[in-house]
Amino acid sequence: MTHANNISELKKNVSPYEKTDTKASIRQIINTVVPLFVLWYAAYLSLDVSYWLTIPISIVTAGFVVRTFILFHDCCHQSFFRSRLANDILGTITGVLTLVPYRQWKYSHSVHHATSSNLDKRGVGDMWVLTVDEYAEASVWRRLAYRIYRNPLMMFGVGPIFVFLFQYRFNRKGAKRKERINTYITNVSIVALYAVMIWAIGWQAFLMVQGPIFFVSGLMGIWLFYVQHQFEDSYFENEDEWSYVKAAVDGSSYYKLPKLLQWITGNIGFHHVHHLSPKVPNYNLEKAHNATPPLHQATTITIRGSLKSLRFRLWDERNKAFVGFRDIERVPGKVESNI
Repeated sequence: MTHANNISELKKNVSPYEKTDTKASIRQIINTVVPLFVLWYAAYLSLDVSYWLTIPISIVTAGFVVRTFILFHDCCHQSFFRSRLANDILGTITGVLTLVPYRQWKYSHSVHHATSSNLDKRGVGDMWVLTVDEYAEASVWRRLAYRIYRNPLMMFGVGPIFVFLFQYRFNRKGAKRKERINTYITNVSIVALYAVMIWAIGWQAFLMVQGPIFFVSGLMGIWLFYVQHQFEDSYFENEDEWSYVKAAVDGSSYYKLPKLLQWITGNIGFHHVHHLSPKVPNYNLEKAHNATPPLHQATTITIRGSLKSLRFRLWDERNKAFVGFRDIERVPGKVESNI
């Protein structure tokens, strides 16, 4: 996009949409969490009919888990309610429902927003990205580890299981007391909730329903995060040339989804708006986008177009674009290797 508008001008344009609407927030809780519980129970009842009926109901339920996560996400930015305490309480509850510890994720995600697309500050709250030069200079073992990590089967197959079942269960090194306690509370609450459900319906029925809901929602979550930053002409710079605005509107995509999927995903496809102003609640993201012409120039990606991102592996600093492993063979002076 053009860069005539600086951060103060763009922030001024979107600032009217940073206001929280308590009634809208409450409506979202009702039209998100209530259907989630109803659909989960419907999926359980469908087991007596056919598992082929349970699967599609579970997939729809997974969509509402993603939508619940968007509420959680807004709470982390203190944009869902005016009250910090209300955000913290709802964030912790929705964190239990989505298997994500509120304060732990809030910290890592705030770092992500502050350092997104900054090549000198990678490693917290983002996905592992190497540049072409870094990959060429890496050891064989580091290259192998990176290839395994960036493999779509690993990222979207094993990824949801590893991240949501294991990674989020442990506190990060250096976590403060409130963050550690919140992680413990989340873990204990998840165990208690699942124990009650297993006691009520049996572990087989629980796994048959919760299994696909967990996996599909986890896959969708990772995919959304991936595709909104990993597109061909994204933006990455070193600290001395890095710009918050460019990182927001050039390094985050506008993922244009069909209206139903846009609703299910809580407008998070307007990711460029969200990164520019995290205080804008999800129900105002589209309004902010429509009212701010410079934001219309952000990279727009459709579902079909987003599939191209599956081949992106490395950031090419020379050409300012994502490339695949095969592409580095055409980069002068780089090591040609299958690993």
